[in-house]
Amino acid sequence: MKIILLGYMGSGKSTIAKLLSKKLLIDAIDLDDYIAEKEKLSIPELFKKRGEVYFRKQENYYLKQLLNNDQNIILALGGGTPCYGNNMEEILKGGTSIYLQGKLPTIFNRLTNEKEQRPLISNLNNEQLMEFIAKHLFERSVFYKQANFMVDIDDKKKEDIVAEIEQLI
Repeated sequence: MKIILLGYMGSGKSTIAKLLSKKLLIDAIDLDDYIAEKEKLSIPELFKKRGEVYFRKQENYYLKQLLNNDQNIILALGGGTPCYGNNMEEILKGGTSIYLQGKLPTIFNRLTNEKEQRPLISNLNNEQLMEFIAKHLFERSVFYKQANFMVDIDDKKKEDIVAEIEQLI
């Protein structure tokens, strides 16, 4: 069984994957962490030293590697993963995909509190951040909405989201 969590940055993919992992006794893997471990560079370092094109190629390679093995996993994707190459096609044939969907205010509030840990948005002011998120959500929703299931994360506790996912699968 492969459960694949996708959604925008700040939607809780990694957190939900860990909680779901404990409940279902299945390993949780964060794709960005997996790539960083395999490449021996953090994601920001990888972008800086090798560029986005290299990163996206490696992301596709490691995604396929994880989806095409026999291991049962809960896989938390990077926010952009479904949007590049044939990744969404791989995701759809590789397991049960779940879109953790949050509205703009929810994502904005979460990311405002996490800006320092996220290099992509760390130097944006609140107005720029709101615009950045809105643009990405619009562009990426066409990919996200192809997931097998959608779980609304707005105004929900982590435990309730996990319980909802358990019912779906």
